Amino acid sequence: MKGKQYQGESLPYITILPDDYDPAKNYPLIVMLHGFGANMMDLTGLAPVINDTGYVYACPNAPIRFDFGLGQMGYGWYPPRGQATAEEVQQAEDLVSGFLDEVFQELRATPGQVVLLGFSQGGGMTYRCGIGRPEVFAGLACLSASMPNPQELESRLPASRAQPIFVAHGQADSLVSLESARNTRQFLEKAGYRPEYHEYQMAHEISHEVLSDLTAWLTRVLPPLA
Repeated sequence: MKGKQYQGESLPYITILPDDYDPAKNYPLIVMLHGFGANMMDLTGLAPVINDTGYVYACPNAPIRFDFGLGQMGYGWYPPRGQATAEEVQQAEDLVSGFLDEVFQELRATPGQVVLLGFSQGGGMTYRCGIGRPEVFAGLACLSASMPNPQELESRLPASRAQPIFVAHGQADSLVSLESARNTRQFLEKAGYRPEYHEYQMAHEISHEVLSDLTAWLTRVLPPLA
């Protein structure tokens, strides 16, 4: 696969395309949002594992730079651990929306032929940016994440609650509690969704077992280009 980096108007991002990519073909798109402290490169390694011929992928860089000391830098969508203001969260959502407009045009993505996937804080952004747009996103995949302030999202829920949602969480996750994942599942089911919910014997990570289940779900929800 081959990657190309862009300095977008909203966010920097990288696209990942098959080696024999044909721009005349209409590839389904998987958008991947990284977690707090990482960057747009963090999830690129998932692409060849999921499918290296039938999808195109796009990974944006979160907007806020954080200095963790000792020369370690990372990025976040908003400040962690409940420190974010409503304005900061809304700004992050607006930037993701602008990025989506850009990358949809760049890769000629078709609404309804896109999956939004996020890890950790990126999974929270996936809920925020995707759950109100079932006509755009064929499905949402939230890995080691929880839905932030689900009551705030109630007003965004569409009339139809048929959008497929894949949830994966580690039973030993010390960063995003298992309880929060279970609460998110309860909220979704109460709202009328039927999430595909998985718990794994792992910490805050994406295991091979997660990728196997995720790939099978993606193939059903958004089949790769033959």
